[in-house]
Amino acid sequence: MDRSDAVIKSSQNKYVSLVRGLSSKKNREENQLFRFDGIKLTCEAIAKGAELELLVLREGAESAVEEKARELYKIELESLDCRVLTVSADIFDKLTDEMSPEGVISVAKYQKDMHTDRDNSFDGEEYIGEKILLLESVRDPQNVGAIIRVAAAFGVDRIVMSRDSADIYNSKTVRASMGTVFGMKVDRYTDICDAIAILRAQGRRVFAAALDRNAIRLGSFEKNATDCVIIGNEGHGLSDKVINSCDKTVFIPMAEGVESLNAATAAAVLVWEFFGTNTGR
Repeated sequence: MDRSDAVIKSSQNKYVSLVRGLSSKKNREENQLFRFDGIKLTCEAIAKGAELELLVLREGAESAVEEKARELYKIELESLDCRVLTVSADIFDKLTDEMSPEGVISVAKYQKDMHTDRDNSFDGEEYIGEKILLLESVRDPQNVGAIIRVAAAFGVDRIVMSRDSADIYNSKTVRASMGTVFGMKVDRYTDICDAIAILRAQGRRVFAAALDRNAIRLGSFEKNATDCVIIGNEGHGLSDKVINSCDKTVFIPMAEGVESLNAATAAAVLVWEFFGTNTGR
């Protein structure tokens, strides 16, 4: 641990400016760094192998943060190979995203071994044998984070998503995922139809979650272990291009008068049906 004993009290400090700037996707991508708040997420990141660049501690909370990490997660922050800074309470409270901050903000490097940009030149060999969930244009970071959490809970191996979906490194996505994003393989495509073509070329069926006249009722057909499903935008659903690229459309049966579900809720139902029934105890 590279620890400075001086308390930072200037909002113009380069590390304070770095953390503040990581609220912007542009700055995250330029620096290949992202930030998140709280002891649990910090310890989840460490446990999942994320490489921390910086820990920012709130003045007066240093001991409590280190003790909680040690007692609840068996992690010694003193042993980390990263820079650790303490900032004044006033500076910290302006940086944090939390309503009730625990006194630590972490900055980690992009997980390039887990999260990868793909195109149609990728042969998809890594997908063989994996449970895969696809997303098109899911724009709300909290929905994306919640979907990642659901996918992790029910044994999905990889999420494949369009590049115009919410950034997985948005702090809201990380928080909503409850840290599962650190351990989830995520592939991003400019054109998600490229991924669908790769999967179908492997002999896999890809189901589009969409309500049209040809859609089949979820639970009314026999599933294959290699099946995949794709979920669309919160307001507009899946594009016609994506629907036409898939094998079949599938709908979630609901009570009369209810038109749709939140994207994360729909994902939970679909992921359970396609992947989760043989998961866990």
